[in-house]
Amino acid sequence: MVIDFHVHTFPREIRENREKFLPGEPAFALLYESHNAKLVSADEIVATMDEQGVDKSVVFGFPWRNPDTVKLNNDHVLEAVTRFPDRLMGFCCLDPFIPFAVKEVERCLDAGLCGVGELAFYRSGIDADCLDALDPIMAICLERHLPVMIHTNEPVGHVYPGKTPNTLAQIYAMVRRFAENKLVLAHWGGGIFLYSLLKKEVRESLANVWYDTAASPFLYDPKIYRQALELAGPDKVLFGTDFPLLKPARYFKEMDTAGLSESEKAAVCGGNALALING
Repeated sequence: MVIDFHVHTFPREIRENREKFLPGEPAFALLYESHNAKLVSADEIVATMDEQGVDKSVVFGFPWRNPDTVKLNNDHVLEAVTRFPDRLMGFCCLDPFIPFAVKEVERCLDAGLCGVGELAFYRSGIDADCLDALDPIMAICLERHLPVMIHTNEPVGHVYPGKTPNTLAQIYAMVRRFAENKLVLAHWGGGIFLYSLLKKEVRESLANVWYDTAASPFLYDPKIYRQALELAGPDKVLFGTDFPLLKPARYFKEMDTAGLSESEKAAVCGGNALALING
């Protein structure tokens, strides 16, 4: 079973007229103003899954601010998982700061979505105000035993669209504050799993944290797979492509380059995701 845990999808209205949705959405403009940034439908996702040998995908939209756009994109995800129940699982996505965030999360989860994410703070980092905004969403997901995916990234290195000013200290503060939640840190969690080597506190604090591989071929040497499996744990790495940014084949090649065994690849590419979703 191959599960892609990180896939973005957008409704036709946004795909065909993205310029209409740029005003008031600086994060969306940052990532998608250029038409070189692909926007794909659920049908395109499933077609690529068939081509690339992916059995299931976790799909979500974007952390919009506009109430109408939030509902539009989440409804698209709900419709997609209804049309492809054996292929797609969906997460609710929004800007945690919007006034109706709790109501929208409850609406989406009640309708059948199986988590929340990818939540992102593209312009601020994960500061104290962001943690406060996350509080009620985390409470809902904790009560329902559902995962929350948070956009994180490495705080050093080259600058690129979508790289937030988050720090490792901010990521760690978030993990500590929501220690009982199932947290998925996108993009390898900014490498925070390295600090599980510390003798005190950190390994225990990261006990409920998973890490996805989204955008890894653009960011890391393939050796990251071996390091993450050893330091985070073989059950804590989730295959995620950030499709349509990249196709799965790029990741499969890097796993082979990293020397992952068949059992390790089976866990990363699907087993760990099943355990997280069903656990």
